[in-house]
Amino acid sequence: MEYVYAPGCALILYKPHLADRMHRVLDEHLGKMPRLDTCCRNHPELPKGTCVINTCPGCDRRYRSYYTDSTTTSVWEVIAEDDWFQYPDYMGARMSVQDACPTRSQARVHIAIRTLLEKMNIDVVEPARTRTNTICCGDALYPAKPLTEVEETMRRRAAEMPEENVVVYCVSCIKAMAIGGKKPRYMVDLLFGEETEPQITDTVKWHRQIDEFTLQH
Repeated sequence: MEYVYAPGCALILYKPHLADRMHRVLDEHLGKMPRLDTCCRNHPELPKGTCVINTCPGCDRRYRSYYTDSTTTSVWEVIAEDDWFQYPDYMGARMSVQDACPTRSQARVHIAIRTLLEKMNIDVVEPARTRTNTICCGDALYPAKPLTEVEETMRRRAAEMPEENVVVYCVSCIKAMAIGGKKPRYMVDLLFGEETEPQITDTVKWHRQIDEFTLQH
């Protein structure tokens, strides 16, 4: 099978060095593969039968739903399937999980995320609405809803998290949990032992940055 790694627009904007690092570890594990920086909204042209290894939940949904010549799997599933990755040890730290709404129906992703958290010695304390019953962090409501309503939704969702530290695997969820007053812990950061940095927490500016990147890629 031919693989391609798609880090996704948000990870490239957030921490481009971690997009590079993830690509390197996948190369080492699965063999050399190209990197796909074309935004999934821009109809990337892929050879038939290509498997896209995605990081972004939005990419997971679009490659799964719209591009029938290719298949897709999350990087979480690839890493979780065996013990080749060098996991950091978080020594039983308690964290909740915000499951990304584009993967609400994808139990395979939820299982892989929790497998990785277990391998990193993280004690998961689930919110009431989680996995296939998860709800949006609030970010997807923008721009259909007024900004005040979007950010109030973020605060309500963050308040449902039992723990101060909240694991996310969507960069927009980083922003939402930070706006909501929680400490987001992004999965790529956790895997590589880095602190999560909310960076831009202005929802309008963040979406403008994503849109500009999409137009360029």
